[in-house]
Amino acid sequence: MSAVWLHVGQCGNQIGEEWWQSLTRENVPHAEADRYPFCSPDGKLSAICVDSEPKVVRKLQKQVKSGLAPNSSFRENNLIVGKRGRGNNWAYGYHGLHSASEKNLLERTMESLRKEVERRDCYCGTVLFHSFSGGTGAGLGSQLCEAIRDEYSLGQILTVTVAPHQAGESPLQHYNSLLCLSWLQRHVDGVLLFQNDAVLRRTAALLGKKAPVSDMQPQVSLSAMNTYVASCLAGLLYPLKAFTTGSGISVGMEPWELLRSACPMPTMRFLHIAQACKRQEWGLSHHEKSDSEPRAFPLREGGRCHMSLVTLSGWEKTSREHIACEGLICLGEEMTFRPTDSLNIVEPGCHSHSPTICANHGSSAELLQQVVARAEAMYETNAYLHWYWQYGYEEADFQQAFETLCSVADDYSRLGE
Repeated sequence: MSAVWLHVGQCGNQIGEEWWQSLTRENVPHAEADRYPFCSPDGKLSAICVDSEPKVVRKLQKQVKSGLAPNSSFRENNLIVGKRGRGNNWAYGYHGLHSASEKNLLERTMESLRKEVERRDCYCGTVLFHSFSGGTGAGLGSQLCEAIRDEYSLGQILTVTVAPHQAGESPLQHYNSLLCLSWLQRHVDGVLLFQNDAVLRRTAALLGKKAPVSDMQPQVSLSAMNTYVASCLAGLLYPLKAFTTGSGISVGMEPWELLRSACPMPTMRFLHIAQACKRQEWGLSHHEKSDSEPRAFPLREGGRCHMSLVTLSGWEKTSREHIACEGLICLGEEMTFRPTDSLNIVEPGCHSHSPTICANHGSSAELLQQVVARAEAMYETNAYLHWYWQYGYEEADFQQAFETLCSVADDYSRLGE
């Protein structure tokens, strides 16, 4: 794989911990051949971990190192940490500290990225993990996307982006979401979007947990939610044995192929992923045809599904063709099917079926409209704006962010009619 993997902020590094543990454990099928896309020739992981505080990054380093296969580890210079947080403030994360006592996180990250790019025989892009509700993941993540786009204009940028709970995680989250989403729209090629509320519900369903009261969220650990996100990414991005060359290297399906399949239009870059693991014979049409049962893959939440990619892990060829035909008939949308090996990527050693669906659909309009509406309500009352003005942000920047997201939401809504 021609990518460099970049984890930014607490959320990005916590998901990264689950991601690297799942990819580098020794019982992963075809591990030696398929580990190559995620490592440099010397065996070090092609990953850069960045946070404004050291705690999460150091925990990631410790946890992943203890479970790694031989000769795989993080490069010490790629673990970049600061000494102070960014106060859940996008502007603080974007512009950084005014003091010269702490070397700029952006400069250190770009230097590590340059070295990783030089180690790749063919660099095609960066995959960035972050959230858009806090300061480091949203603000520094936005600045990194902008800097990478300027420095490596021919490379592509795919982000794994986590949206906060709608109930609220921070008083500044609506501003942070507005500004980060507008930066992503301008500077990246695709956004794999995970919404915390949806991830919580799906994780609870997989674990068989129910909310104690109907209007309450089920009790699910943050680690379980991160594991679900990492599992979805593994089902979507793990290399394929079917495309292994004579040298034993799997060229597989790179993130850039995903972008070409599911992001054909420049204004529609927000992708949604869903996954299910079933240890019995199971078909996509089972949930799609029955109105009395919950749908495992909400492709049409809030609007029409425009483009989709389906990964089928754990199916033999005969049933794989059956599922593809059933899915095409049932879903009735333009879909690309990516059949993987009969071994299950998500649950190695289990005879289970793990379909993963990546869809570019109209529910993005609903999310963008909610972000704009809530940020506007705060902006009109001048709530918390002084926290942004003091770090160099201006009124014109807010207006541009509002216009950008409104335009994208209108495009999604119009095409989803």
